Amino acid sequence: MEAVISLVLTTALLLGSPGPAPLALAGVGASFGFKGGMGFLTGILAGLLVVIFAVAAGLGALLAAYPPVSFLCQVIGVAYLVYVAYKIASGQGGVNELNGTAPSFKDGFILNLINPKAYAAFLAIFSSNMLVLDSQLLSAIVTGAICFLVAVLVDGLWMATGGSFRRFFTKPTHAKRLRLGFSGALLISIIVAFVL
Repeated sequence: MEAVISLVLTTALLLGSPGPAPLALAGVGASFGFKGGMGFLTGILAGLLVVIFAVAAGLGALLAAYPPVSFLCQVIGVAYLVYVAYKIASGQGGVNELNGTAPSFKDGFILNLINPKAYAAFLAIFSSNMLVLDSQLLSAIVTGAICFLVAVLVDGLWMATGGSFRRFFTKPTHAKRLRLGFSGALLISIIVAFVL
C-alpha cells in the first residue's frame, strides 16, 4: 500500500505541477468552459496513454539515449504549444458569446504525443516508482493504469479550475484579458520548460 501511495503522489506532483499542458488545460477551461474543452482534455489524456505505453515499452529510454531526437521532439512540442496558446488567445467576445474554436481532441493528443516532458516524467516514474508484482508486464500495466487514473483527476482539475474563472469574465474586454493571461502564462511555462 505504501508503494501505491508513493506512486500516486509522485505522479500527481509530476503531472500536476504548473507546466505547459496543465496551463493549456486551465486556459482552455477558462476560455471555452469545461464542456467546451472536453475534446482537448480527452485528447491530452489519450496522448498521455500512448506516452505511458511507449515508456513502458522502452521508448523513453531510447529518447534519453538519443538527445538529438529528444531535442527535435522538444522543438516540435514547443511549436505546437505556441499554436495552442494562440488558439486560446485568439477567441473573440465575452466567454458567454465566445467566437472561435476550442483546441480539439487532435490538438491535445498531438500535444502530449510530442511532449518530451511527459516522456521524461514517466521515465522517472517507471524507473523509480514502478510497483513490484508477480511479473514485469503486470507491474507495468498496474503502474501505468494508476498513473493514468491520477492524470485523469489532475488534468480534469486543471481544466475545471480554469473553467471556474469564466463567470468573472463575461465582458469581452475582461475575457480577452483572461485569455491573454493564460496564453502568456503558457508561453512563460514553455520558455522555462525548454530552457531547463
